[in-house]
Amino acid sequence: MAVAKVIELISEGKSVEDAIENALLEAAKTVKNIKHVYAEGIQAIVENNTVKNYRINAKVTFIVNS
Repeated sequence: MAVAKVIELISEGKSVEDAIENALLEAAKTVKNIKHVYAEGIQAIVENNTVKNYRINAKVTFIVNS
């Protein structure tokens, strides 16, 4: 039986997709066996009435080696 662990990250990108990808790439630097990224809490960072970046809360799920 596999055991999974979830870590939470905050990530930014030029799009929501970029923010998700950035969270995954950062997590993958130190975490192995990543299976899912759950994105929630989407925010738009606004400067001079223009959206500059998107920020998400990402929950990254990975399998723990036994």
